[in-house]
Amino acid sequence: MLHRMDKLVGLTIGAYDGEIGKVKDVYFDDLRWAARYLVVDAGSWLEDRRVLISPIAVGNIDWDKGIVHVKLSRQQVKDSPPIDTDKPVSRQHELEFLGYYGYPDYWGGSMLWGATPFPVMPISPMPVDDVVTADGAQGDPHLRSAAEVSGYRLQATDEAMGHLQDLLFDEESWAIRYIVVDTRNWWPGKQVVIPPQWVKRLDWPEKIVSVDVARDTVRAAPEYDPALEFSREQEQRLYQHYQRPGYWD
Repeated sequence: MLHRMDKLVGLTIGAYDGEIGKVKDVYFDDLRWAARYLVVDAGSWLEDRRVLISPIAVGNIDWDKGIVHVKLSRQQVKDSPPIDTDKPVSRQHELEFLGYYGYPDYWGGSMLWGATPFPVMPISPMPVDDVVTADGAQGDPHLRSAAEVSGYRLQATDEAMGHLQDLLFDEESWAIRYIVVDTRNWWPGKQVVIPPQWVKRLDWPEKIVSVDVARDTVRAAPEYDPALEFSREQEQRLYQHYQRPGYWD
């Protein structure tokens, strides 16, 4: 099922033995387009520290009660490597984080989560020394804040056409399936969705997302209604409109 990413913000992270904190942001990978980490404000019990939670740890999300159940204890989170979420997360910090929990890396294979299409624990936890990086301690240029990208302007192949409002992700794989575009600032319009694979360029300094679609084509696309579940039938109509194959094919 697809969900708006902004609906994650404010949800409670529930561990085996109590509450960890509240989701404040989501870090996503703009190369493979997947949500990689929940940024969680742990509150006073961790001296107002923010921690990262990987989707690998998520058991399920109770949307009605507003709880993300994770397969962790509070002590595990407390002892996890500190990460400064006010700065770009470096690959070295990711290595320390993944090594601590025994998680596999997501950049070392051809699938969405490296060796698998879903965020799962390996049969045998990976020691940190087995994870190799070529990026050193520099900030990962593909790890982005979902809160930051909201509001970025959309540039079609011919003209500007609105702004990015949100991201739609698949709860099972945590893949980002669509960017939600609000066109109402540009014409008496609507919200539409565009697959992120059609993004040609992300200009972070200028806050512009350029897509490989003409403005009139987007304008004539089926409307996205955030109050309704985005069904596979709607997805099929969308891809038929753009005359492109669906990601499920």
